[in-house]
Amino acid sequence: MEALEVTSHEKMLNPIAGFWIARSIYLAAMLGVTDWFDDRPKTIAQLAAATNTEPRSLYRLLRALASVGIFTEVSERCFALTPLAVTLKSDCPGSMRYVAMAQMGEDHSLGWSNGLHSLRTGETAFDAVAGMSAWDYYAQHPEAGQIFSESMTGMLAPVSQAVAEIYDFSEFKTIVDVGGAQGSLVTAIVRSHPHLKGILFDLPEVIANVSVDDNIQPIAGNFFESVPSGGDVYLMRAIIHDWDDEKSSIILKNCHQAMPARGKLLLVESIIPTGNEPSLTKLIDVLMLMMTGGRERTEEEYRLLLRSSGFELTRVIPTSSMLSIIEAVKA
Repeated sequence: MEALEVTSHEKMLNPIAGFWIARSIYLAAMLGVTDWFDDRPKTIAQLAAATNTEPRSLYRLLRALASVGIFTEVSERCFALTPLAVTLKSDCPGSMRYVAMAQMGEDHSLGWSNGLHSLRTGETAFDAVAGMSAWDYYAQHPEAGQIFSESMTGMLAPVSQAVAEIYDFSEFKTIVDVGGAQGSLVTAIVRSHPHLKGILFDLPEVIANVSVDDNIQPIAGNFFESVPSGGDVYLMRAIIHDWDDEKSSIILKNCHQAMPARGKLLLVESIIPTGNEPSLTKLIDVLMLMMTGGRERTEEEYRLLLRSSGFELTRVIPTSSMLSIIEAVKA
């Protein structure tokens, strides 16, 4: 029989249904379903008892997720993990469980549900509805803040080793990781380049809870006020995209002031490709509009932002992750 033609309306239903898939992943992540698997398949009865859910309802959820490659039903009402499902395990390196929980959680829903405000005013939707920035919200809601922090650790896990491997740090002595959170990036770099010493710089409440190697010095502060001196290479991973040009320039100028004349600045960020090329970064850019007031940028936009802050972009180095290394020097 001749195949039935799929109409544009039916094709449009697929990306719309992506929301249903994302919400289903979120529910599985919240329940921690994958954490109850070992090397053997599990029955719905076993999983329902472990997650305190109603068996028929849980089956409907896992059946739906199995239809898109997350879980597989190996026999009637008995499921096993697929490679995609494994990424949702809490103990999986670079776990995506908290990414799913954060991106589909209440805090992000506040931003997306009020996205028309951003489109009509250019303002941050989250701030308008919550009455505070996302960062202040996380400070007041530590559980949500912890989930968000864990989600960033999961999303950025592949980046640390990629940066440590691809960039030549041999000419440097001390690296300053500005806004480095728990220090996963500076740790990966210093361990790969033992001649280096590191400085991990972040807010006092972050630094108070970090544990790093002896050759990494934690320093507390606020990058909108100042940045530690003493480094010959300054590094920021997924920091500048959180802020608009005005606030980003403040951070960059503080780095400029702290750096020696021949120091280098490395921004580890996503680059928006030009034209209609499919890009997750273009979608993340809309997320930044709704949630933080930040933005993803093209290479030219980074060049102009850096130049206005006293730097000259020298090159962009792709990594094996979705982020690139943007190298700049003092102008």
